[in-house]
Amino acid sequence: MEAFLVSTGIVALAEMGDKTQLLALVLAARFRAPIPIILGILLSTLANHFIAGAVGHWLTALFSPTTLSWILAACFLAMAIWILIPDKLDDDESSAIKKFGPFVATFIAFFLAEMGDKTQIATVMLAAQYNSLFWVVAGTTVGMMIANVPAVLLGNFSAEKLPLRAIHIVAALLFVAMAGFAIYQAITI
Repeated sequence: MEAFLVSTGIVALAEMGDKTQLLALVLAARFRAPIPIILGILLSTLANHFIAGAVGHWLTALFSPTTLSWILAACFLAMAIWILIPDKLDDDESSAIKKFGPFVATFIAFFLAEMGDKTQIATVMLAAQYNSLFWVVAGTTVGMMIANVPAVLLGNFSAEKLPLRAIHIVAALLFVAMAGFAIYQAITI
């Protein structure tokens, strides 16, 4: 359950102001069809995060627990820094696929936008940290939905009214705490 709750919290916070949240706003404004957009986000996130989680799970077999803990500590610290850099939406990402309709456009746009994104990399690291593919993927997916469904339903309100800088700082501090825990594990193993 810890893997689920930590994964949900970290990704929900990390997604605030992220390019995929901005993408959700653009798609909601463009298509005005919240249900297909939400389903596209859900299925795209499940597919993308399952792949990322499988990679993280696979990494646990490649490295000793101590080495993996040091690698995770470095990655968590890098994520803490990265999360403080706001994302900007590349409008070309969504404009080329709008002809497919809201569900397919959302599925493709979100899948591509998540490739190499903070939350995908966080999913890899969390799956390696917890060695629990199902709960990490479930948690990161729920975190994505917590951040993006309100953006779809409320449009611009969510992006303009939330204190994104404070949310990014809290998420960065969570990644620093995860790095500290990984360092502790590396030292005590």
